[in-house]
Amino acid sequence: MPAKTGAEYIQRLKEAQNNVYIHGEKVTDVTTHPAFKNVVQSMAVLYDLQHEKRDKMLYTSPTSGEKVGITFMQPKTIDDLIRRREAMTEWAKTSGGMMGRSPDYLNADVMAMGTNNRIFAEASPYFAENARNYYEYARENDISLTHTLIHPQVNRAKMQHEQKDANVALHLVEEREDGIIVDGIRLLATQGAITDELLVFPSTVKKSGEQDDPYSLAFAIPNNAPGLKFISRESFDYGKKPWDHPLGARFEEGDTIVSFDHVFVPWERVFVCGNSSVCNRTFTETNAVVHMAHQVVAKNIVKTEFVLGVALSMMDAIGIDQFQHVKDKGTEIMLTLETMRSHLYRAEHNASIDASGTMTPDFTALNAARNWYPRVYPRLAEIIRILGASGLMGIPTEADFQHEQIGPIIHRGLQGKHLEGYERVQLFRLAWDMTLSAFGSRQTHYEYYFFGDPIKMGMAYFDSYDKEPFKAYIQDFLQQTRVKV
Repeated sequence: MPAKTGAEYIQRLKEAQNNVYIHGEKVTDVTTHPAFKNVVQSMAVLYDLQHEKRDKMLYTSPTSGEKVGITFMQPKTIDDLIRRREAMTEWAKTSGGMMGRSPDYLNADVMAMGTNNRIFAEASPYFAENARNYYEYARENDISLTHTLIHPQVNRAKMQHEQKDANVALHLVEEREDGIIVDGIRLLATQGAITDELLVFPSTVKKSGEQDDPYSLAFAIPNNAPGLKFISRESFDYGKKPWDHPLGARFEEGDTIVSFDHVFVPWERVFVCGNSSVCNRTFTETNAVVHMAHQVVAKNIVKTEFVLGVALSMMDAIGIDQFQHVKDKGTEIMLTLETMRSHLYRAEHNASIDASGTMTPDFTALNAARNWYPRVYPRLAEIIRILGASGLMGIPTEADFQHEQIGPIIHRGLQGKHLEGYERVQLFRLAWDMTLSAFGSRQTHYEYYFFGDPIKMGMAYFDSYDKEPFKAYIQDFLQQTRVKV
């Protein structure tokens, strides 16, 4: 079937009846449940947008001839790479970059693993074929995906096989003729409640050894697989109107703990089974991390544009844009934006063909961006809070403005430089929801840990950086100053 519509996305969720739990209850229909219905509608907008902007967001499938989502496309040229990124940008703009796990993130992942699949063949050619087939299946059916990477935080000082209860983490229980049985817990599937299928892949921040082979798994299964449960954290969509919660009431994706109770996975859905070496190298050798980082940097550029727009609007609203320290803070956001744009430009224009024939961005630029942005985004949120000051606390609801007695008072009393009270408070509620509400606080936490612990990532970045040319440069320089004896 071709790229799905929003209505088709919603209908699939209704029919799937995924095993989702939240607030101490089992959800019967995520499309109507208060915690999920609004983000489901926001996701539906993304799928409808593909059809509204067909020339930009769809392309002809190389196998079926149907129009499918371009975010699944295997780019063969730099123009293809840019075209795919432009479609990703269209999706990011609908939420101001506040939906971190829009479908394009994992669409890029399955494309990379499906086309650059040779590493999976180390155990069996069948696993490489599975990765290739799953990519085609996901693309041709416009599958929405969530994924889970990490083990529970039981004791981070020990590997999984060393844990007091070594069966807590997801692990291989049995290999059968028709598939495998897995059991245990995994964290942390964003959008687990509102997607079609689950990708299970290893975290590569902390490498595993052979003794952790039973935990070294990669596979894909439907979210309604028997024995599979998604346990959602408290929802940050509090059922408020979008005027009051302009972000949380529309883009609260949810994060879920994933429980596997002796879940059966057929062999055709398995990519890695009990092989820590392959797991450790999967994201690197398939170039999945590169294509996922490409999507993330594109999304974060939109997010920074959104933050800058809010900051400039606040400055103008209350007439603070002439103060030196205010301009300096605006400059910080602008420098962040232009730096991210530069990283993206370099990544795309220095792209090269990999072994699978895929045009792959320059990872050097993307790796710098993905290591830097988690460190700088908390500062962007802080700037918004500083600029808003008490204005981020003096934010009545829309119902207050509609009240016969107090409405006129706050409409007048909370006016801005060029805005009436109603418009100014609406703007400041957006700034509050982006930085100070439960939704906004989660955004800051989410960006900080997007690819893992920034300190561990920084250590890995330092270790892999080519340092020798710089040391040699200094040695050559010092050599010129030495007196010959």
